[in-house]
Amino acid sequence: MRVEADLLQALFDALPDVVFFLKDAHGRYTHANLTLVRRLGLARREDLVGRTPALLFPPKLGSAYAGQDNRVLGGHAIEDQLEIHLFPNRTPGWCLTRKTPLREDGRIVGLIGISRDLAQPDGRQPGYARLRRVLDHMEAHFSEAVRMQALADLAGLSLSQLERQFRRVFHLTPQQWLTRLRIEAAMQQLQGDDTIAAIGQSCGFSDQSAFSRQFKAMVGLTPRDYRRLAPTAGAATT
Repeated sequence: MRVEADLLQALFDALPDVVFFLKDAHGRYTHANLTLVRRLGLARREDLVGRTPALLFPPKLGSAYAGQDNRVLGGHAIEDQLEIHLFPNRTPGWCLTRKTPLREDGRIVGLIGISRDLAQPDGRQPGYARLRRVLDHMEAHFSEAVRMQALADLAGLSLSQLERQFRRVFHLTPQQWLTRLRIEAAMQQLQGDDTIAAIGQSCGFSDQSAFSRQFKAMVGLTPRDYRRLAPTAGAATT
């Protein structure tokens, strides 16, 4: 049984912390829930349908999102990509994005995707107190080389146990959480005058190339482009 796109759209309208979208083979929106419409600052869903990210976002962001869509339309699915979206008030929000190609008779005819806002961790979860020690260590030492085995030892867990419990409580792996801390620190420092190389080093990245690559993967912009855009950043989502 196939579920109609209009029905999916209506179902996702009820989820304010999830962005839902369908795009055609040219990367144009055909369906989107109201969460996406509102985050884009649009008045009606019709203002979004038929347009590409390049027409809805600042040029650098629109280009980055279109590039991601092109990879999916080429057959490459994206699963739980940790990303930052910039909302209309310029507040960054973390989410996990999934995009997958839509096929008809073997041909890719579009893509479907969701982006889920990362919820605050539930301190009542079993094992939270043990993992809190790991978080405190990462927050204090994210600018250094942090070994995952050292984090597991701190929690008294094996590496696999640490990852399972971390995913259960925080919806991320320990490495994703560490990268999140580093990117957040870099976004703050990019509002100042330090060089990009110095910021990358102070945030725990091995070199400027690694910093730029990871930053762009999560924010959709290079550190240099983010520094230019940040004062006027609008809403951003894929």
